[in-house]
Amino acid sequence: MDTIWVLGDQLNRRIGALAGADPERHRVLLVESHAKLASKRWHRQRAHFVVTAMRRFAEELREAGFEVDDRRAASLREGFREHVEEFDPDAVIATEPASWDGLELLRDLDVDLVRSNQFLCHYDDFADWADGKNSFKMEDFYRWQRTRLGYLIDHDGEPAGGRWNFDDENREPPPKGDENPWADPQTSQLDDVDRQVLADLDEWGVETWGADPDGTWATSRRAALARLRHFVGEVLPRFGPHEDAMVERSWHLAHSVLSPYMNVGLLLPGEVCDAVQEAYDAGDVPINSAEGFIRQVIGWREYVWGVYWLWMPDYRSRNILRADRPVPPAFTGAATTDMNCVSNCVSTLHDKAYNHHIQRLMVLGNLAMLHGVDPWEMTDWMWSNFIDGAEWVMLPNVIGMSQWADGGKMATKPYAAGGNYIDKMSDYCAGCRYDRKQRVGDDACPFTTLYWDFLDRHHDRFVKNARIARQVRASERLSDLPDVRKRAVEVRRLLDEGRL
Repeated sequence: MDTIWVLGDQLNRRIGALAGADPERHRVLLVESHAKLASKRWHRQRAHFVVTAMRRFAEELREAGFEVDDRRAASLREGFREHVEEFDPDAVIATEPASWDGLELLRDLDVDLVRSNQFLCHYDDFADWADGKNSFKMEDFYRWQRTRLGYLIDHDGEPAGGRWNFDDENREPPPKGDENPWADPQTSQLDDVDRQVLADLDEWGVETWGADPDGTWATSRRAALARLRHFVGEVLPRFGPHEDAMVERSWHLAHSVLSPYMNVGLLLPGEVCDAVQEAYDAGDVPINSAEGFIRQVIGWREYVWGVYWLWMPDYRSRNILRADRPVPPAFTGAATTDMNCVSNCVSTLHDKAYNHHIQRLMVLGNLAMLHGVDPWEMTDWMWSNFIDGAEWVMLPNVIGMSQWADGGKMATKPYAAGGNYIDKMSDYCAGCRYDRKQRVGDDACPFTTLYWDFLDRHHDRFVKNARIARQVRASERLSDLPDVRKRAVEVRRLLDEGRL
């Protein structure tokens, strides 16, 4: 009998090696690695989510007739060795893993690999698409994906609605007042499996941070499918306009919060996009919401997956701005902060292991870049704390997008902004003690101070970048630039000390 080794982010009967599995011919191995759990300080909900989803999937396979070796081991390597010693399989087969180190491990163990179908564009196909191009953009990849996959394409081959991209309709600031028009995500009741996993994490001495699970995150395919139906039916119609907004009164707005399920296999990107296409065809979803969401899945998500494999393994070490500061204590929970935007994001992160993409990019990522946080430390922190964290997700998004550590391979300009941007796209500034309009002084917004100092410190590099040169030239004309530099030194010290 052959063994199919299923990794913790491949939890679906339709993925790779499991797609053609037969209980009469295949045994299934899942390994809970203590080394992996001990490798970081995980958000408690993140660690619980992965382990619980693995155990529920193991039970699903047993109900389907498979013999399952659901093994706790010191490491993945040790779990493999123990399984082979006990069962002596004819062969061990696995689907290609989602990480570079995982692929190296399986090759070293001489495991037979099956091509992954967990994404709509395999990384070899992405490399073929990118081959020969001096440069390439996500938008070009997205249009290629749309055309070949057929999402939101009319019968004449033209994009639905006459345009490829409706992003200009999806950048509205938050609605005024106290209105909260966004449907709450579904939740599940915790059960004995959830409680046992939490007890095991404590017994194993896993270092965790954040609130206990509250049922927000589904840990089975059945529950994940229910979350998908709820999103498409109740949330998606409102997704587009305020996609980039941030408000204190809602941690989720109209975001799908489906990314963790796609990242561990409980949902597949094709079935998610099919559901959105069907809702659009039925007239239930406006084009800007349908297009904006599908672009996130088949465009950005698959683009990030492709460039991760294209640029690894040296991409981990990119640090063109030579940033070397630690992640601020205000991010990690080791200190509080008077910056209302940061406090709100970190509070949500503590409670839900989640922030949406603009909070990650323009609050946490932006401040980290302006401050000069080491890009790998920032990547590792986000990987371990966000419910949808994975190396392939975080490396391009953090190294390339939010920290601009790759010098422009991922994004043509750094996503740097002062307090004015946060005020425009959020309701955070009204309740903050810092003044977004001030660059110097104790009450000056740290984002505003560090923004102008960032442009000044990297003047020679960014003045040559057409997309940000105008702002760099503006920094040259600041009458208080010497005072900004002095205040920025103090702000960075206070951030490092957790006293801002």
